[in-house]
Amino acid sequence: MESNALIAAREMKEHVQPQVNKERAIKLYWKQKYFFFMLIPVIAYYLIFHYAPLYGIVIAFQNYYPLKGVSGSEWVGLEHFKELFTGLYFLPVLKNTLIISTYKLIFGFPAPIILCLILNEVRLVFFKKAVQTITYLPHFISWVILGGIVIEFLSPTRGLINAIIMEFGHKPILFVTDEAYFRSILVLSSIWKEVGWSTIIYLAAITSVDPELYDAADMDGAGRLRKIWSITMPSIMPVVTIMFIFAVGGIINDDFDQIYNLLNASVLSVGDVISTYTYQIGLVKGDYSFATTVGLFKNIIAFILILLTNYVAKKTNDYSLW
Repeated sequence: MESNALIAAREMKEHVQPQVNKERAIKLYWKQKYFFFMLIPVIAYYLIFHYAPLYGIVIAFQNYYPLKGVSGSEWVGLEHFKELFTGLYFLPVLKNTLIISTYKLIFGFPAPIILCLILNEVRLVFFKKAVQTITYLPHFISWVILGGIVIEFLSPTRGLINAIIMEFGHKPILFVTDEAYFRSILVLSSIWKEVGWSTIIYLAAITSVDPELYDAADMDGAGRLRKIWSITMPSIMPVVTIMFIFAVGGIINDDFDQIYNLLNASVLSVGDVISTYTYQIGLVKGDYSFATTVGLFKNIIAFILILLTNYVAKKTNDYSLW
C-alpha cells in the first residue's frame, strides 16, 4: 500500500508537470518568434484572397445586381439551384466534366509514378537530369502557349503528325475539331504538361527510403522489379495515397485554362465542361448569381469526394489526410 507521502508526491507531480510543459512550450515559441513573424504574410494572403471572398457565396441565393450590392439584392433562396439541376445544358456539361476528369485520373495519375520508378532505376545521372528537366519544363508554360503548340502540332496542313500520316498516303485528320479525338487530346496534353512536375514529389519520397533495404534485397538475390514492388512502392505509398485523395477531390474541378484554349464549336458537345459553362453564364452573360451557384455546387461535390476518398483510404490502409 502506498504511503500518504507517496500519494501526495504523485498528485503534486501530475498537477505540476502540465504547468512545467506549458511554460517550456511558451519559452520555446518565444525563442522562435521571428519564424512565426514570417508566417504573417502567408496568413494575410489566405485571409484576404481565400477566406474573405467566401462572403460572396451568398449571392448564389440572391438575384444579384452589382449596382445594388450584396446587401440590396433580392434573396431568392434555392431558386438558382433548381434552375441549375433542371437546366437543359447542365447534365451534358456535367457528363463531359466527369468523363474527361475520370480519363485524366485513370491515365494521368499513374503516369508520374511510372516515370518516377523508371527514373529511379536510371544510373546515368546526366541522362536522368536531362529527362527530368525536359519533362517538367511544360509545367511553367501557360495553357495559352501550350494550347497553340498543340493546335499547331496537330494542324492538318502544317502539323508533324499529319505530315507523317500523309507521308504514308493517308488523308490528314482534323484532330482538334474531331469529336472522336478531342478528349484524348485533352488527356494526353494534360499528362505532357504535368507529368514531370508531379514526378518530383514521388522522387522526393523515394529519397527517404533506407538504402540498407536495397542492399539486403541485393544479398537475397532480388531483381529490380522485385525491389520496386517490395521496397520502393510500399515506401512511397503514403504519398501516393495523399495525392490520390487530392486527385479524386479535384475530379469535378476541370482544368478551365486547358479546355478553354483548345475548345471550339465543332467539339462543344464533348468538350464543354462545367467551368467553361460557368464562364459563359457568369462573365459573358453577366448572370453572377447563377455562376456562383455552379461554383458552389462544384466545391460541395469536391469536398464530399475528398471526405469519401479519405474515409476509404483510412479503412483500406493506414494512410490518410486525417
